[in-house]
Amino acid sequence: MAISALLGSMTSSQAWGFGALFLVVTFIIDFVSDLASHPPIQIPSMGKSGMLNAFINSFRAIKNYNQWVTEGYSKFGRNGLPFIVPQPLSRHSEIVLPRSQAAWMIDQPDHILSTYDAHNATLFTRYNFLGRRLAHDPFPNRVMQKHLARHLPTVIPNIDEETQHVVSAMFGDDTENWKAFTLWDMWMEIVPCVINRLLVGPELCRNKQFVDNMTSFSNDVVRNMLILQLLPKVLHPIVGRLLGIANYIHWRSADAVVQPLVQQRLNAMLKQANGHAEFQDYVPPEDFVTWTIRQALAENKTFELDPVVLSKRLLPVEFAAIHTTVLTGQLWMQDLLSSDHESGILDILRAEIIANKPKSGPWTKTALSNLVRLDSSIRESQRLSNFMATVVERKVVSENGVYNPDLDLTFPKGSYVVLNLEGTHHCEDLYENAKAYDPLRYSRMREAWDTKSDEEKRNEPEEGTRMRGLGMVTTSPQHLAFGHGRHAW
Repeated sequence: MAISALLGSMTSSQAWGFGALFLVVTFIIDFVSDLASHPPIQIPSMGKSGMLNAFINSFRAIKNYNQWVTEGYSKFGRNGLPFIVPQPLSRHSEIVLPRSQAAWMIDQPDHILSTYDAHNATLFTRYNFLGRRLAHDPFPNRVMQKHLARHLPTVIPNIDEETQHVVSAMFGDDTENWKAFTLWDMWMEIVPCVINRLLVGPELCRNKQFVDNMTSFSNDVVRNMLILQLLPKVLHPIVGRLLGIANYIHWRSADAVVQPLVQQRLNAMLKQANGHAEFQDYVPPEDFVTWTIRQALAENKTFELDPVVLSKRLLPVEFAAIHTTVLTGQLWMQDLLSSDHESGILDILRAEIIANKPKSGPWTKTALSNLVRLDSSIRESQRLSNFMATVVERKVVSENGVYNPDLDLTFPKGSYVVLNLEGTHHCEDLYENAKAYDPLRYSRMREAWDTKSDEEKRNEPEEGTRMRGLGMVTTSPQHLAFGHGRHAW
């Protein structure tokens, strides 16, 4: 009775005041609880110094994070020194390691520096991907790593077919009149269909209910990440579950469409594995659903053979593939369309594509590998127009922390270490005219190498290795668009 009377007598301004006080107190609790995993004091920190400023920096980080990463690289990173960048509110500060420590960082086993714990914290996977157990077993990663590359000859014609279909449906065949598109909407129309041709096959990748809900789910993840990192951790179990309702609704709607396919595929592959004569010659389509079932059978993971689990395993792959591809495509086209018209880059790329396009049939892996100028233009856009400031995030999970002998520093348990993408990709020490978009930056080097004789190439094995590392999807400590190391995307 006393509480209800108190609430009834409270004015709206008092209620807002108590709410604001509650948030401040919970943020302070978060800040104090993180002190045990605070990075070594010897490492310089961006933002203002002092205990109070350290707390305030977490609010400033919302606006200043990218600027701090850039300044830190200029002051410390390019000189081989680590530095600390405060993160927004409920996120831990990051220890940004110099490029020279990339090999050390990547060589650390997952029970010392954990990729999965770092990703789970960043993506709030417990709430976004509908299950704690699903979040803590990176099974889809293993599936893609083991099966995608070996099935590229089969996958590429399918991707080609779907790309032709969705582009034709979107643009039409009217060559007389202009159509207007925003780049973002255009790529969001194309990419989900093409990605889902790889994941679930030709029927569902054109199913509007399935594709729209998987796209909406991916958008939910982004929204939830932004909201949760601005709230104190004590509210995450409540707000995270409330925000996750939209994720669940979109997954349920997509699941209603995908379940018949999953159950049919699972039934056939299980019967084949158990030696049923009528399924002896069954050949399943080569897509993510098949690969997941195949990998689960190989590892004897009965949990992964649940149709609901199989459906939910699509979610993190959908999120990762859709948004990174759309962002990469949009930024690439922005860079191309804003290039100097006199460079003739669009004509150069068009000529290369026409010269290498198979005279009949779909694109092949070999034909695509010959598009070195197109490849260079995309890699250069990834370098210049990156959409992240830091990458290769790892969380220290070892009880005793982890010691770095080169820096003579021990990073405590619970701290986060990252590599600097923003500074590395725009460093004049690494790239001539680093702030400019040079679409043929890499292809010039590769084409010059190809003109050398076999004897010259044999005499320069290290240069040959470097040339092979200039492709779009090849990572290095100097090119971090896909991360680096065994957990690269």
